[in-house]
Amino acid sequence: MNAPRPSLTLSSTVLEAPDAAELADFYRRLLGWETVQEEPDWVKLLPPGGGAGLGFQTSKPYVPPVWPASLTSQGDQLMMLHLDFEVLDLEAGVAHAVAEGATPAEFQPQHDVRVLFDPAGHPFCLFVRDHVLGETPAISPEWVAEQARDLRTQNPVAAEAVTPDRREAAGTAEPGSGDAVPA
Repeated sequence: MNAPRPSLTLSSTVLEAPDAAELADFYRRLLGWETVQEEPDWVKLLPPGGGAGLGFQTSKPYVPPVWPASLTSQGDQLMMLHLDFEVLDLEAGVAHAVAEGATPAEFQPQHDVRVLFDPAGHPFCLFVRDHVLGETPAISPEWVAEQARDLRTQNPVAAEAVTPDRREAAGTAEPGSGDAVPA
């Protein structure tokens, strides 16, 4: 006979970063969540209405993932998960995320989703639930590429760390190879 299943409640999703406090601060500003726990290499945020939060852990050997996967070479860190955030206005959501320090990905696989990278290089998505298929995207791919170029120009070292699609920009990758990040 099987033992009864113990009670399990998702407390948080934990993201590693070179500096937990810096990445937690980005998500605190992005989401408006409260810091509920802070230690030297650990920070936890919770949403105001309750529910599972986000945890951040310092990992000195952290390496940002390469996305999309078609751009990877042997030994590259692949994306293992990503966060999805629903927004009411895609353009306003992207503008807010960029203002807080996110970098738009140059490759955008879906019209109703925008892929961005947080300051540590983790991909995350903003999406609009009630999007009409075939409708023109709220933000043009050209605008996204321009924002990414502007950020690389302002800080090439940081931009290299959060722009896993750098081989696409160099013309050595095959964009549109089906590496969409699901919303």
